[in-house]
Amino acid sequence: MRLKTISITLTSALLFSVSSSAQVNLSGAETGSDINTITTAVPFLLISPDSRSGAMGDVGVALSPDANSIHWNPAKLAFIDNDKDMGFSLSYSPWLRALVNDINLAYLSGYKKLDKNSAFGFSLRYFSLGDITFTNNYGQEIRNFKPNEFALDGTYSRKLGERFGAGLAARYIYSNLTGGISSTGADVKAGQSVAVDISAYYETETFEVSGKDANVAYGLNISNIGAKMSYTDAANRDFIPTNMRLGSAFNVELDEFNKLTLALDANKLLVPTQPVYLQENGSTVYGTDGPVIFSGKDPNVGVASGIFGSFSDAPGDVVIDEDGNTTAIVKGTKFKEELREVNISVGAEYLYNNLLAIRAGYFHEHWSKGNRRFVSLGAGIRYSVFELDLSYLLALTQASPLANTLRFTLRFNFGDVDSESSI
Repeated sequence: MRLKTISITLTSALLFSVSSSAQVNLSGAETGSDINTITTAVPFLLISPDSRSGAMGDVGVALSPDANSIHWNPAKLAFIDNDKDMGFSLSYSPWLRALVNDINLAYLSGYKKLDKNSAFGFSLRYFSLGDITFTNNYGQEIRNFKPNEFALDGTYSRKLGERFGAGLAARYIYSNLTGGISSTGADVKAGQSVAVDISAYYETETFEVSGKDANVAYGLNISNIGAKMSYTDAANRDFIPTNMRLGSAFNVELDEFNKLTLALDANKLLVPTQPVYLQENGSTVYGTDGPVIFSGKDPNVGVASGIFGSFSDAPGDVVIDEDGNTTAIVKGTKFKEELREVNISVGAEYLYNNLLAIRAGYFHEHWSKGNRRFVSLGAGIRYSVFELDLSYLLALTQASPLANTLRFTLRFNFGDVDSESSI
């Protein structure tokens, strides 16, 4: 087992909460770069937990419901077939497998139909960062520790009409990255927070497309609306990854045995974007309240202000003259940067006889916001109440933590096993 060595200073302990999930703060706003990624605490909450959606480019907000809907859109749970009384799902995702062998994400979820119009669900997400050797600034070993993070959810979903429903999820989040090791006189602690998800789901009546029965589903999920998190009493609190996911799925029955689903999701983090700070002669200008903002908004705001302000706080592309002075913002780039913060996922699923599924997808993130771009492939097979999904990711740009990694999900549905069910 390979050990990862970390210098235990207060700064590294806080940054580790981001780097642990392979998100690196590349923000170059202060130096005039167009790269300006958005970082948060506990980014593991955004990792696609199941192989079905993982094989379809991380789409999921409007796909047919199953036990993993708790992550993608809790409102879908009420639309699970009434002959499926309950179900469970277990997923496992290796992380950075090309570098280390002990980092992984495990996800357990389940649901229980309360009646034909409502359902209850739960989930447990556990992210293990393997063995870490902590050292001080002199390279002396302090201790070994296994950092870990988890989130525990409870959800309720209800139909508000024949084709429209809403869902609510409550979440407890725990992140222990240092095991309580203190540094530079500050006590480092485990980060904790609570959050909620608000979601909606709508599906149309069946209509004909070239003589084939089809329908369209729409989904919206605003997740991780919750308190900021801190790993020490002496530091500013960080936003958790409040996220808005909006999408649609087109489902068509090609014939008695063949079905096709095409899906599209759009994601946007609802947290502040790093502003551009004023520079003179190549140095950041400081005022009485800290760095002077040249464009954008102050990121040190409350949760509600951060959510609503996230739609209009992009600073745009800065212009710095040859003397290192901030002079202007390129016209029109503020709106363009807001659009860059939207990640797009597209996916397709072919289903044969409700027994075998073949899936593919594509995920796109703008290069200035993280540059994650990948193609994903996968398959699923069903036998009685048991379903097995596999997915494989091919990174198109930077090395993805899940690149060339096989992930799997086991699903169980209890009820009438002879009824039709999406894999």
